[in-house]
Amino acid sequence: MKLERLAPVTTSLQPSNHPYLNGAWTPLHEEVNAEDLQVLEGTIPTDIDGVYVRNTENQAHQPLGRYHPFDGDGMVHMISFKNGKADYRNRFVRTRCFEAEQEAGQSLWGGLADGPGVSLRPGFGAHGSLKDSSSTDVVVHGGKIVSTFYQCGEAYWLDPETLEQGGVASWGPLDGVSAHTKVDEATGELLFFNYSKQAPYMHYGVVDKDGKRVHYTPVPLPGPRLPHDMAFSANYSILNDFPVFWDQNLLTQNIHVVRMHEGLPSRFAVIPRYGNEADIRWFEAAPTYVLHWLNAYEDGDEIVMDGYFQEDPCPAPLPDVPRGLAHMMAYLDEHSFKPKLHRWRFNMKTGETKEHHLDDRILEFGMFNQRYAGKPYRYVYSTTTKPGWFLFKGFVKHDLETGESWSFTLPEGQYASEAPFVPRIGATAEDDGYLVSFIIDEAGGSSECVLIDAQRIEDGPVVRIALPHKICSGTHSVWADREFLRNGVAAA
Repeated sequence: MKLERLAPVTTSLQPSNHPYLNGAWTPLHEEVNAEDLQVLEGTIPTDIDGVYVRNTENQAHQPLGRYHPFDGDGMVHMISFKNGKADYRNRFVRTRCFEAEQEAGQSLWGGLADGPGVSLRPGFGAHGSLKDSSSTDVVVHGGKIVSTFYQCGEAYWLDPETLEQGGVASWGPLDGVSAHTKVDEATGELLFFNYSKQAPYMHYGVVDKDGKRVHYTPVPLPGPRLPHDMAFSANYSILNDFPVFWDQNLLTQNIHVVRMHEGLPSRFAVIPRYGNEADIRWFEAAPTYVLHWLNAYEDGDEIVMDGYFQEDPCPAPLPDVPRGLAHMMAYLDEHSFKPKLHRWRFNMKTGETKEHHLDDRILEFGMFNQRYAGKPYRYVYSTTTKPGWFLFKGFVKHDLETGESWSFTLPEGQYASEAPFVPRIGATAEDDGYLVSFIIDEAGGSSECVLIDAQRIEDGPVVRIALPHKICSGTHSVWADREFLRNGVAAA
């Protein structure tokens, strides 16, 4: 392996017993370029050609108040596969806020768990007092990585092969961009939404494959809401209004406390891809909250949409955790808010909604073959988590046609990253490919990248590749074929 370490960033972070600044969540401050990575076991397949990119929260400075892992500075990790070899790079996302704190040598903004008055400078995004860390989501669009923050910051561009920073994406509106932009690989379009505390409270837009914003329209809501994700079918985009949002009375005091508003249903806005406010069809469903959607597609008069229905969106505080962190730990623990793989069906003719669980296990952070995005599909790959923690322990594959499922669990002390599906070159079957994931080996103090044959998930990794340092746990990731990087659309 050929390794190049870049000049260190400025950090003021001190040793801490905070559960999300330790262990698998220990921030990484080193940036490197590494070529020809060492294979620990197996052989790197020659039938894939592209990049796996993952975003991560890596706090650089001592927090001003109570730290929440979603406050951490964005860091993008990329591993490139070509001709049976693998190269790796990682970079902090140089947001305006990151650069300001580098210059100041300290934190300038409070975090999600802090009350008003902690930040030293005005905040950004929907919350209004947070740092825009661009640490939540990552997609590839128009040959570029797009990094975003869930509280509606600016979208940032990076080169998907070199991680060279491109700055703020030119198409971003003044109201910002929420995490979970969606890329339709068939057309190359990027679909996005944002939300705020000012009417109309949400907007929706479309960016073409060349990076030009070509559509932007309000999606009016009754008040400030907290949507986190969206879905799309071939002809429609689906946005949401859940009954889990900031307490209205406390919000007048600039206190951001999330609660379940009893008596309100879940609502879904179905809008044609280039539709406007007048074209929106609203559907009601059982009250819940959904962090992440999978896919949506059209089936006759119906739109079918799959995601993860939370049975307890506002869980009770976790017992036996460090003082002041009980609520935060519960909201990060899937075994507290209980997300279940779930299907909604919206009838565009009658306005009726039908819905049901597809599995009763606690599952989230699902992936599927993106060549089937917006179309009927068969296979879903969800993650399982460690009880009490936001740490991925394994994967479950579902066959949505037969109801069968298969799973793989990591050895004790190892934790995964969100694992996108990687189609084999020339694949014809929907599940002909791999799952790719970064693994943190907490016991060994190291990290690696693994590929798992998606048709034989129970067998575990077909190859294990050593990374040059132990990485920090994080949130979202994406796979992009090199042909998609070049052309902006997937191969037909």
